[in-house]
Amino acid sequence: MSAKVDIQFRLNGVDRRVEVPPTMSALTMLRDVLDLTGTKYGCGEGECGACTIRVDGVTLNSCLMFAVDCDGREVVTIEGLVADPAGERLQQKFVEYGAVQCGFCTPGLVVQAHHVLESHPHPGRAEIQRGIEGNLCRCTGYKKIVEAIEDAGKMGSDPKLGGARP
Repeated sequence: MSAKVDIQFRLNGVDRRVEVPPTMSALTMLRDVLDLTGTKYGCGEGECGACTIRVDGVTLNSCLMFAVDCDGREVVTIEGLVADPAGERLQQKFVEYGAVQCGFCTPGLVVQAHHVLESHPHPGRAEIQRGIEGNLCRCTGYKKIVEAIEDAGKMGSDPKLGGARP
């Protein structure tokens, strides 16, 4: 039986403590140990972006990260964006623009889009396209996705709408 490592980190605004095998991926910990199934397993090689999470404000592929590397860090998943007005608005815009078909890529795209909107006050289409380059969508295509993110970004400047930026 392999040894487990005790890790502590902040997950979606809540302090967590878990024991994980040292070789377990962050994705497996999120889905199988912590029951947060919004983050998806796609390629397992960091090529599709379905497993995108934020760690200390940076988007990463959770399939390429060991769970033990979450120790002492701030981790945000798609579930953590539900309580965030900008995350909720992004999800609404994805639906409104028809930027969701099968929905498999959507959690990773929303997490990445949230990062884009926090990084760029009013992103243009080129900035949005560059910002979501590592996230693949096989069903919807990118036109509707970019339009949804662009519209959510326009709304972000209005504090009454819960903008992504102060």
